[in-house]
Amino acid sequence: MLITPADRARPVNAPHARDAPLVLKFIPKIAIVGRPNVGKSTLFNWLVEKRIAIEDPTAGVTRDRLVQRLSLEGRTVDLVDTGGMGFDDPDGLTTRIDAQIEAGLGEAAVILFVVDVRSGLVAADHDVAARVRRIGVPVLLVANKADDAKLDNHAHEFAALGFGEPLIVSARQHRNREPLVDAILAHLPETAAGEEEPSAELPEMKLAIVGRRNVGKSTFVNSLAQEERVITSPVAGTTRDSVDVRFEVDGHTFLAIDTPGLRRTKSRTTDIDFYSTHRAQRSVRRADVVLLFFDASEPVGRVDKQLADTIMEEAKPVVFVVNKWDLYAADVERGEWADYLRDTFRTMPWAPVAFVTSTSGRNVKAVVDTAQRLYRQSHERVPTAKLNTILREAIDANHPPADPRGRPVRIYYATQVETAPPTIVLSTSAPKSVSEGYKRYLVGALRKTTPFREVPIRLYVRGRSKDEKDEE
Repeated sequence: MLITPADRARPVNAPHARDAPLVLKFIPKIAIVGRPNVGKSTLFNWLVEKRIAIEDPTAGVTRDRLVQRLSLEGRTVDLVDTGGMGFDDPDGLTTRIDAQIEAGLGEAAVILFVVDVRSGLVAADHDVAARVRRIGVPVLLVANKADDAKLDNHAHEFAALGFGEPLIVSARQHRNREPLVDAILAHLPETAAGEEEPSAELPEMKLAIVGRRNVGKSTFVNSLAQEERVITSPVAGTTRDSVDVRFEVDGHTFLAIDTPGLRRTKSRTTDIDFYSTHRAQRSVRRADVVLLFFDASEPVGRVDKQLADTIMEEAKPVVFVVNKWDLYAADVERGEWADYLRDTFRTMPWAPVAFVTSTSGRNVKAVVDTAQRLYRQSHERVPTAKLNTILREAIDANHPPADPRGRPVRIYYATQVETAPPTIVLSTSAPKSVSEGYKRYLVGALRKTTPFREVPIRLYVRGRSKDEKDEE
């Protein structure tokens, strides 16, 4: 089914989106900064208590600023990881990485200036100090990598940077997290009298944007955020980590997860490639809806099929998004591309197809609207009575195959046990005799007559329990 027609397209950055209430402005941001390889990403993961940022000894791994919402002793904050200051990126992205650092500093209520106890005070630390001093917000000097108490005495030399005695920690060895959290809380701006503390709960819907390299995922995310929230460039592999970006549409808050562009397995040659692939796969798992991106100028490749397999395994609602459509609309009909995707991904005929131009924002809002529709479908529940009526009609029209002894397989009842994905359990006399083909037939019948028209359905077949047999 072709969706997002041009006559209802409207870019996300239309005026109404700017007029929506900005509920996020009351949440203070804590920016983690420092020169390369002082352990900023490790500290970020330690405070968040999840492995979110890539930790790698290679300088310059973090390019975009990573933001994670969390609760510190009941106080909701956004923790921001940034790239290393003073790093000359070999891909020519230094200016853009620096702009991401500046954006993180400009929004910060508190700055965590991280230094490395083991390396000692170096000239680059003085450069960072000069840069953060002019921001005019509280700066906490954090001496990291004090993996052993014997290193604590070496931390005092960092007082020369002008921010007082450092807080001595080891993110790797989990040393002194509580004093660090206490210091952060002490320096946060106070909540205004009568102002309700914002919640750290997740937004209404999480969108994972996935695809191979250079299909325009980050440009799409920037269209959603209405700012240069993540770095975009023609350089393949610009995005190395999954980046969470909150955005608002029609007054509703959502989370977009920009993911690294994936490569074929044999082309993954570095640890960063491995981490990036792992992060992208994890992003699919934690998403409510997945946007699988394609480049209108390129045929579907092996990586696209691998991603589709992952999405199917996780049973996630998905929108096929054909990007850069403005460049090729005159040469190819939408229907041709939609048919091409249907023919390529025959196990996902229910997935909607959208055509967008991320650079201009064309049809971007329509994709979000479609994702919301899938999100609602995946959370629907069908009453047991209605479900059994639907299945009885399907069974009467096409009986299940007989068991190995030639006896007809009896299907007693069905019930929905879960949402997201909708999960149906079928009670039968011979579970192993219900073939995969017949399961697909039943799923097709459910898809036609339930709200689950464009989302995956999980169907499990089981035998009757002893209690059910006794009742009979």
